[in-house]
Amino acid sequence: MNIRQSIRIALHALVANKLRAVLTMLGIIIGVGAVIALLSIGEGAQEAILQQIQDIGSNLIFVVPGDFRAGATFNRSISTEVLTLDDAEAIAQPSNCPSVAGVAPQYEHGGEVVYRNASLYIDLIGTTPEFQQIRNYVPHVGQFFSSQDVAAASRVVVIGADVAEELFGDEDPIGRIVRINRMPFRVVAVFEKKGTGAFGDTRDRVVVMPINTALRLFGRDATSGGRSIVTSINVSALDDAHVEQAIREITLLLRERHRIQSGTDDFSVTSQKDIMDLTASVARVLTTFLAAIAAISLLVGGIGIMNIMLVSVVERTREIGLRKAIGARPSDILTQFLIEAVILSLAGGLVGILVGIGLSALVNLSGVFMARLSFEAIGMAVGFSVAVGLFFGIYPARRAAVLNPIEALRYE
Repeated sequence: MNIRQSIRIALHALVANKLRAVLTMLGIIIGVGAVIALLSIGEGAQEAILQQIQDIGSNLIFVVPGDFRAGATFNRSISTEVLTLDDAEAIAQPSNCPSVAGVAPQYEHGGEVVYRNASLYIDLIGTTPEFQQIRNYVPHVGQFFSSQDVAAASRVVVIGADVAEELFGDEDPIGRIVRINRMPFRVVAVFEKKGTGAFGDTRDRVVVMPINTALRLFGRDATSGGRSIVTSINVSALDDAHVEQAIREITLLLRERHRIQSGTDDFSVTSQKDIMDLTASVARVLTTFLAAIAAISLLVGGIGIMNIMLVSVVERTREIGLRKAIGARPSDILTQFLIEAVILSLAGGLVGILVGIGLSALVNLSGVFMARLSFEAIGMAVGFSVAVGLFFGIYPARRAAVLNPIEALRYE
């Protein structure tokens, strides 16, 4: 008996028990669908991370208070470790850090932004005009505030696209007055839309003001020992090749300014690329772990296929005996039952692929995460489905193949 006949007989046997076949495939469908959806989310997260690096630039360096490299946690509200505005100005001096191209100190504090009857609570950012180039936050309409605005502590703000939509709707926000912590501020620009980050975090809910304005607005919260503090310092190196040298220069300068020895740093200097590489690595491990858990459904589905095939062997004992009596070889019986198991598993895998594609599309529509379909994941799912069918179909097929035809014909 050739393969074509075996496939035809296997299909006929499965069609004769449609409901049982569909229920048997459920484990494979769920497993394949979940694996494809999770791997797609992982691929999407990694792609978004790479896109963020390209958008901002891999020559970006962050300086923050607290030694994160030592594994210690940092709580801004209780820690005595601080960075000051003077630290940022020192880093910006070419004589101190020749590998640095630009510096934008940053002070963040939560605050309420109100326009007429609309309000929202958001992190407010105080910074300098260099912020727009270093962090690639470019105004879509209007103009970013100037160095004169910083010096004069002008009450002007640049808002993100989501903030503009939530507060103003279809109204033009340029020149409008918003109230931040009950103080009036004039909107001078709106950033171009940045979209969501790798893990669904929006980059458009920002309100940026001159740093001196923010330091005055938040008073005692923004000072320590009579010094104006910053929550972070954004630094751009001359280019990618100078990032490591710039990090070394900043580290040596701050150690000198803070009068500390190597190994007792009260600050951390990290490049954008290092952060994104670590995030991508975590995303890969988490995605692989979740996909492995989802793959357990495939094993459960395989066990289901084996059980159903064993039941089928018992139900078709007389048929097997009759076929052997008229000349069917054990290899023919083995092939037929293996083909039935593989068809069950493969059909479940194909339906599972459609489920996975649908779940990935829903994830993209939700806007919470990004999902990117991978042909490698689809190919792996198909291959794994076939492998499950073969592995879990061997035992029932062997049992059918070794049946004694005389005893099989006597079976009631």
